[in-house]
Amino acid sequence: MTVHSPVTLRFGFPDDDRALRRLAALDCALPPALPALVAEVDGELRAALSLVNGHVVADPFHRTAELVDLLLARARQLAAPDPPQRASPLPALRLGSRLAR
Repeated sequence: MTVHSPVTLRFGFPDDDRALRRLAALDCALPPALPALVAEVDGELRAALSLVNGHVVADPFHRTAELVDLLLARARQLAAPDPPQRASPLPALRLGSRLAR
């Protein structure tokens, strides 16, 4: 991976099955269970993380530690509860307009 290589994080799709098996074979591991997040560099899968059990596979012939870190960070974001919704300012404006009368 060069400094300027584009990296894409996305969900794995069923049509990624062949690439995920290849990646797992390179890593001497089983393919990750779906749903999974995958990291692509220049259109090639380099790492994958199962969202079911956290199993990671990565291409041992490339630097992938940073990609795995990105996948883990994204998985944490996806698992986090939704942020609380901010109250609409509209009711406060209505209340304020009633007080001004």
